[in-house]
Amino acid sequence: MFQGQSLRLTRLGGEDGLTGAEGLVELCFDRQGEAINKLDERTVAEFRHAVGLLTEAAASATAPLRGMLVTSAKEVFIVGADITEFGRMFQQSPGAIAEDVYAKNRLFCAFEDLPVPSVVAINGFALGGGLELALAGALRVMSSSARIGVPEVKLGLFPGFGGTVRLSRVADPRTAVDWVAGGRNQSAEQALAAGVVDQVTEPRSLRETAIAMLRRAAAGDLRWQAAQQAKRGAAPRDAALVDFIETTLQTLSEPRLRHQPAARIAVEMMGRASSLPRDEALRLEAEAFAAVTQTQAAHGLVQVFLNEQAVRKRAKRRAPAQPARELAVLGAGVMGGGIAFTAALRGTPVRLKDIAPAALEAGLGEAAKQLNRQVAQGRIAREQAERVLASIRAQQDDAGFGEVDLVIEAIVERLAVKQQVLGALEGALRPDAVIASNTSSLRIADIAAPLAHPERVVGMHFFNPVPAMPLVEVIRGPRTSDEAVAVAVAQGLAMGKTPIVVADCPGFLVNRLVTPYVLAFSRLVVEGADYVEVDRAMEAFGWPMGPAYLQDVVGMDVGRHVGEVIAAGYPDRMRPVDGDPIAAMVAAGRLGQKNGRGFYAYARDPSGKPLKTIDPEARALVAALQPHGARSVDDETVVERLILPMIVEAARTLEEGVVATAAELDMALLLGLGFPAHAGGILKYADWLGLARVVDRCDRHAALGPAYAPTPRLRAMAASGARFHEPAGGSPSASAAINAHGAVRVAASHLQEIQA
Repeated sequence: MFQGQSLRLTRLGGEDGLTGAEGLVELCFDRQGEAINKLDERTVAEFRHAVGLLTEAAASATAPLRGMLVTSAKEVFIVGADITEFGRMFQQSPGAIAEDVYAKNRLFCAFEDLPVPSVVAINGFALGGGLELALAGALRVMSSSARIGVPEVKLGLFPGFGGTVRLSRVADPRTAVDWVAGGRNQSAEQALAAGVVDQVTEPRSLRETAIAMLRRAAAGDLRWQAAQQAKRGAAPRDAALVDFIETTLQTLSEPRLRHQPAARIAVEMMGRASSLPRDEALRLEAEAFAAVTQTQAAHGLVQVFLNEQAVRKRAKRRAPAQPARELAVLGAGVMGGGIAFTAALRGTPVRLKDIAPAALEAGLGEAAKQLNRQVAQGRIAREQAERVLASIRAQQDDAGFGEVDLVIEAIVERLAVKQQVLGALEGALRPDAVIASNTSSLRIADIAAPLAHPERVVGMHFFNPVPAMPLVEVIRGPRTSDEAVAVAVAQGLAMGKTPIVVADCPGFLVNRLVTPYVLAFSRLVVEGADYVEVDRAMEAFGWPMGPAYLQDVVGMDVGRHVGEVIAAGYPDRMRPVDGDPIAAMVAAGRLGQKNGRGFYAYARDPSGKPLKTIDPEARALVAALQPHGARSVDDETVVERLILPMIVEAARTLEEGVVATAAELDMALLLGLGFPAHAGGILKYADWLGLARVVDRCDRHAALGPAYAPTPRLRAMAASGARFHEPAGGSPSASAAINAHGAVRVAASHLQEIQA
């Protein structure tokens, strides 16, 4: 009947034991050349054509349509919309978006209103628009292994193809509110209990069960018309529902959720739409959906999704090598032990070396603790935990190092010590073995300088705690080979991390960008700002913790040392702060959570978790550093003072070719530092503000020094209206142009080009 690139419409017959005379057809989604089905513009256009053919067939007097089976030829049903198309949609006005969404909803209604039964066979994932299409069918059969859901809130949006309306009527309004606001995937059992599907069956019998249900419906044995009619009216509404919606809205209005308003907007709209008939409710949904597309969270979270996909693809292209078959880790401290545990958990045998027996014992003890936690949480079985622990071999010598493919050094952050240890180790390794340093601030060029083969030395900067933090910076030194980089990237992927390749420079990427942020904080405090209020303002902005609290968690002495090393590399703009409160804390023996005293005081709860409290002694210490006394600083000023230097430094890293793309830079800060996800990353945040506004705000703070001085390139971008991230499907991004310029800068400074 119809064969498109995303779906086909055929008459059921032959192998299914049916004949064309029964008047049953199959609408099969089968995206050509791809592993999944998605509701992009092409699929929607083909769906519209198919619905037109079905409408004609239903009205035919010669061969009338009597029923329709909806299936997928993929391992999933439909995973939702094509998010790469959202950029073009976001460029439209809210009115145009609402009209476009409502027009697509009219198509779903035309499908729903066909005068014949339809049975949707849900296999694999039916998410977002995939579930919304299934809800437009009369009946639904679901594989017991399938998952369904409306996860749009995780992108700062909510369902726009009638999902809020139909869920409220197929299940009930409370279920709909819970599913839409929570964004969680649901199992087949949960879907059946909620009334969202009519039957659950084993995967192997899904098609047979769906066809049997369709034949019964076509014969009039099932009340499918009543099910469809119920979706055209208002949803059940009572006083309990009103109370439930009000309670949900109160929860969604909490300060921690203020930056992600999609769920709140959706629930408020669903409360109003529940008393309306379908078409009026769909109009409300379209208008509310258009409104939420204008929020920062929608733009930022969609960008995060796109960046994540781009970074993952880039990493896979950079990792033609295999990960290590056997790995060695030098140093059984917090970082070394975490690296060894994470690698072993993912199946890589590890030799863990330390010259101190107590350190080895502590490293293995930490691994055992982590594994016990995994067992307690039901993530792995006890037998697997025992195998993982047994795969970590603790030793004090280099025995067996000639067999390993990769050595990750995680010893003290002192250049001379690293050079001495790696120099002594080099002869014990195979000529093709790669040496990676888990340094956070020292240059790979300096670490590798004394070695006979510096080309096999690469940086792998993990973030603490290693088992939890998803980022690893892979640092290419000026003489690092492509093969060494490929091995490091492959190992990062094998450990479940997101590897991002960066050039060799003081601080690399994440620590380089956080240094001006911390310096700006110190200067603001010396000028009289209350560090508790600064923390509150930055946490209100979306950071998981403010800068003072961050220093306590990192360790004041560690943060100070790393910051000083990095700042020394950029003395023109990362200048020491007179009366630096972080240095004062270290001098007073206040090291943060590690000894219970920092900017805050800490006590341990029964589970061992540190509890933060205001410490009068710390406040008095800081007050003594403020020559002009305390002063109040509004939140907007706090954010500008701390974030603008990060934007300027981020722009510099692109210009210098330290990182290849804006997507990688933004993901590095999200994954390694916890930059607010709703903002999409530091460069996406600059785009949201508008680069002209960024430059204007920098100029207003020019008296604060070079850290706030936009580069000539950034000024040129602002003047031309350029952005770091162009909308998906648009013209090449500004980062591509910046990196073309940056390649020259890289060559001039003898840094190797890292752009693939």
